[in-house]
Amino acid sequence: MSTAENPSPENSTPLSDVALLESCAAACKRLKEQVSRVVVGQSATVDSLLVALLARSHVLLVGVPGLAKTLLVSSVSQALGLSFGRVQFTPDLLPADITGTDVLTEVEVQGIVRRQLSFLPGPIFHNLILADEINRTPPKTQAALLQAMQERQVTVGGSTHPLPDPFLVFATRNPIEQEGTYPLPEAQLDRFLLEVHVEYPSEEEEQEVARRTTSGPAQLIEPVVSVADLSRLTALVPRIPVTDEAVKLAVRIARASRPGNPEAPKEVSEYVRFGAGPRGSQALVLAAKAWAALRGEAAADIEDIQSVALSALRHRLVLSYRAEADGVKDKDVLAAVLKRAE
Repeated sequence: MSTAENPSPENSTPLSDVALLESCAAACKRLKEQVSRVVVGQSATVDSLLVALLARSHVLLVGVPGLAKTLLVSSVSQALGLSFGRVQFTPDLLPADITGTDVLTEVEVQGIVRRQLSFLPGPIFHNLILADEINRTPPKTQAALLQAMQERQVTVGGSTHPLPDPFLVFATRNPIEQEGTYPLPEAQLDRFLLEVHVEYPSEEEEQEVARRTTSGPAQLIEPVVSVADLSRLTALVPRIPVTDEAVKLAVRIARASRPGNPEAPKEVSEYVRFGAGPRGSQALVLAAKAWAALRGEAAADIEDIQSVALSALRHRLVLSYRAEADGVKDKDVLAAVLKRAE
């Protein structure tokens, strides 16, 4: 980090947080070591999941089947000792199948049997939720997650029920099969801090996958970070200072992604219908702080913003039909946006 980009003394990290930053980097290293026992490679994806964990936010994982997305999420939950719930999204899934429902039960009070409604929690009542193939269910059921993701509570039958703390949604989306799928509403996409594209493994990694998965039971994952420790680390992230230059860059990037803005490059005017809103610049700054904490850095700067920009903004762009016809992807547009905002 250059001297010019250092935060001012009044915004520097307190000495009481320095040791916590060091323990944060050490904890993330232990988590990655545990996950690597069963997941080969995917280091960048694991880093993104840890950024979301530290930021107490949600992640959308995009990748073809067989890239260990489900195994990766369950491994992270085991390494953290968190309760894990999986929801397999299908076209016939109902909102009550996710949130839970009120059921009629019989209770005995002073020898008299009475009937009353009792709440039966759904699979969403866990610390870490894997929403598998979230685009396979209609918008009505997708929306059942919206309140939970934003407010960390659900309302059923007029009663509101708080969700466990922490509560994180890691959703997966298959980019290949489009038959029988439904696009995610923009309002829900905006609630994901990051969209992470899971890539194919290298040749060496795929050889190791083939060797491990055909050689007996997988290694067990041990919890290496307690819930109490995780709470302390997640409370640290908002306190991490960020340079003024980094904040200005985050806002320039978000504004440059909007059509009609004079700062937008021609790629945005030609291929983008709607750009990132203010939640986009917020996500950039928060993710940059979490990325700095992951590495044990005392402040977030311009390099941190640039590191998280693609995954923090790509799902917030609504591309036009012309972009699809010309084969232009969100990452192509964001590359032009980042170049303009520098």
